[in-house]
Amino acid sequence: MYDFIVVGAGPPGSRFAYHAATKGYDVALLEKGEVGQPLACSGHVSTDLWEYLPAGAGDELLQNRISGARFHVGGPDSKAYPFYKSESISHVIDRVELDKTLARRAADAGTDLREQHTVVDLDEQRDRVVVTVARPDGTHTTMEAQMVAGCDGPTSRVRDRVGIDAPEELLHGVLAFTDAPDAGDRVDVHLTAPTFFSWRIPRGAAGVEYGLAAPPGAAVKSLFDELTEAYGVEPSRRCSGAIPIGPPDSVTTDRVFLIGDAAAQTKPFTGGGILYSMTAADIAASTIDPSVPSTLDAYEHAWRDTLATEIRLGSLLRRCYSLPEPIQRLGLRALDGEIGVHMDRPTTLFSRAQLRRLFS
Repeated sequence: MYDFIVVGAGPPGSRFAYHAATKGYDVALLEKGEVGQPLACSGHVSTDLWEYLPAGAGDELLQNRISGARFHVGGPDSKAYPFYKSESISHVIDRVELDKTLARRAADAGTDLREQHTVVDLDEQRDRVVVTVARPDGTHTTMEAQMVAGCDGPTSRVRDRVGIDAPEELLHGVLAFTDAPDAGDRVDVHLTAPTFFSWRIPRGAAGVEYGLAAPPGAAVKSLFDELTEAYGVEPSRRCSGAIPIGPPDSVTTDRVFLIGDAAAQTKPFTGGGILYSMTAADIAASTIDPSVPSTLDAYEHAWRDTLATEIRLGSLLRRCYSLPEPIQRLGLRALDGEIGVHMDRPTTLFSRAQLRRLFS
C-alpha cells in the first residue's frame, strides 16, 4: 500500500509528489495521458516560478520576458492603457515542458510515475483509499494508499467521487497559437469578453499566444474568432479547457485532499493557478502525515491562511471587468503607467511601492 496516490501529474501533483517522496513516503503519481498533453493552459507566469524549479530549468523553459501589459476597452486598434515596470515582471514559458520537468524531478526523487493510468473510481475506507485505475491495455486494476491527493484539474474525478463541492464557477477558456516570432515585451489585455477578458502574449521565437475566457454559453468561440480576426491572424493550433474560480468551503475529506485547479486554487482575476497551486502543494507536503488523517485539517487551514486573502481581493478586481466602459476607461487612465504590484498578489495594490507610485 502506498502512503499517497497522487492523481494528476500537472504542476501541483508533481510538486507534491516530489516533496512527499523526498520525505521518504511511498508515492504513486498517476497521469491519465502523457505528461503535459494535451496543452490547455497559458504559459504566462510570474518570475517567482523559478523558485519552484531545478536550477537551470530556464534554459529549457524560458521563451520570453514581459515587462508590462497594454489594457484595451475594445479591440487591437482601441486606445491602450500601459501598465509596466522597468524590469521583467513575468515570463513566458514552454508550458508542456514545465509539466515534464516537474514530473521528471518527482520520479527522480523516487515517485512511481505512471502515465496512461486513468482513475475511474475511488472507495474511501476507514483506514485506506482504494483507487480503481484503467491501464494502457484497457484492463482495470486497484491500488491502495493511506491518502489520495486529487490534483486532476478543474473537472476533477477525484473531487466528484468523494463528494467535495465543485468550484463556484467554471469558465470556458480558449487558446490558439501562431508561429511568427514576436519578442515584444508587452502583453495585450482586452476587457471585452463577458465577465472576463481576452489576451495576446508574445512568445519570442515560439510565436504568439491568443486566448479568451468567459462563462460557458457566452458564444466563446465566436468571441475568440472576432479576436483573432481583429488581429488579422489565422492560428495554426487551438485548444480549450475549463478555468475554475472560487474554492469550495472544504477541499478535504477523511483521507482525500485536493490541490490546484481541482480545489480552485486560482487567481479569479486572471484564471492562472500555477503559482497558487504549487504554493498549496508545498503546504500540503509540510502539513499532511498520511498516517494521521487529522493533519488534513492543518492543510485546510494553512492554505487558506496563505491564499484566501489574495483570492478574495482577486474576486473584487474581477468585478471591475464588468463595469460600464466609461468607468473602466476612467480607472485605467487614472492608474496607467509604471506600477509597483505583483501579478500573483493583489494585496500588493496596497503596497508601499504601489501607493508611492500613485501619489508621486
